[in-house]
Amino acid sequence: MKYTLAVLVEDKPGVLTHVSALISRRAFNIVSIAAGYTDEPDITRITLVMDVDDQYELEQVVHQLSKLIDVVKIAVLNGGESVHRELAMIKVASRPERRAEIINLVNIFRAHVVDVNKDTMIIELSGEESKIDALCELLREYGVKEIVRTGKIAISRGANTAREQADE
Repeated sequence: MKYTLAVLVEDKPGVLTHVSALISRRAFNIVSIAAGYTDEPDITRITLVMDVDDQYELEQVVHQLSKLIDVVKIAVLNGGESVHRELAMIKVASRPERRAEIINLVNIFRAHVVDVNKDTMIIELSGEESKIDALCELLREYGVKEIVRTGKIAISRGANTAREQADE
């Protein structure tokens, strides 16, 4: 089963390597990983999506991560209690006579064309994983040249932050 973790860490060189190495040493699979700045100047937030068999394995991962010196807080972000999104950019072959079709398809998904040249178009889409998968599948007919995806990011619903949720 897939679980999403928000891991708040000190913003220092090598922290992401330590986190991913610990998880790989324990033979858990990281489905996606995204890291970036937060509203706190010296804190980085790492969003991990992990594939673990059960709640016990999830607790083991959280316990092991919490032992790392640079880890400040860890919060498990459950599906209904949080909002999950992913960003994708898709480069599609675009002959001039088919561009209108592609643009109509892009508009249905509320995506955006961010670059056009004589041979290709780059489309940007954010949303849930299933929405991105669906657009990618439909665009294959036109000739997908390249797909780049960020992996999932997530934030808890309501007033609590990941730091406060981890304190509960």
